[in-house]
Amino acid sequence: MLNVYERLLTGDKQQKQAYEVIMHLNVLHDLKAYNPILCGTFPLGIHTSKSDLDIILHSKDLRCLEQKIKRLYSHHESFTSKRKNIREREVLKVNFIYQSFSFELFAQNQPVNEQYAYLHMIIEEKILLKYPEWKQKVIHFKQSGVNTEAAFCKLLGLEGDPFEALIQYGKQNHIIA
Repeated sequence: MLNVYERLLTGDKQQKQAYEVIMHLNVLHDLKAYNPILCGTFPLGIHTSKSDLDIILHSKDLRCLEQKIKRLYSHHESFTSKRKNIREREVLKVNFIYQSFSFELFAQNQPVNEQYAYLHMIIEEKILLKYPEWKQKVIHFKQSGVNTEAAFCKLLGLEGDPFEALIQYGKQNHIIA
């Protein structure tokens, strides 16, 4: 697994602030049993001022996790919690704001290193290593309202559902299994 927290510590000012906020919130310790891992734009250095801190979790009992998260974080600004199905799998999505950072906690009954958010991050990292000049292009797309996966798909010339297209690209290019 990527050492995403080390990347924040050695990153830009906003990444360092994100690290401090994550540590101050104590979310990694509070939810340690669920294997929390930060995914998305911050570890890759492609965040914008509107990017949130996406933390994925593995839980076999979403109802129990939801109760724990509500107990720990429901007092934070703009707290919302909802369960829904994505790709025929029940998920829990929790959002709130803490110290001016938007958090999204995303849990499902799937190991974190098999979840799309993690796989996308691995694929996007490899793409940026191959095409470092794309970093600013991705940020530009994001600033104009395009989500991260769609930005990469545009640059790669991939069509269809960007979440699925990126996974297929990763498999075809032996980035992921």
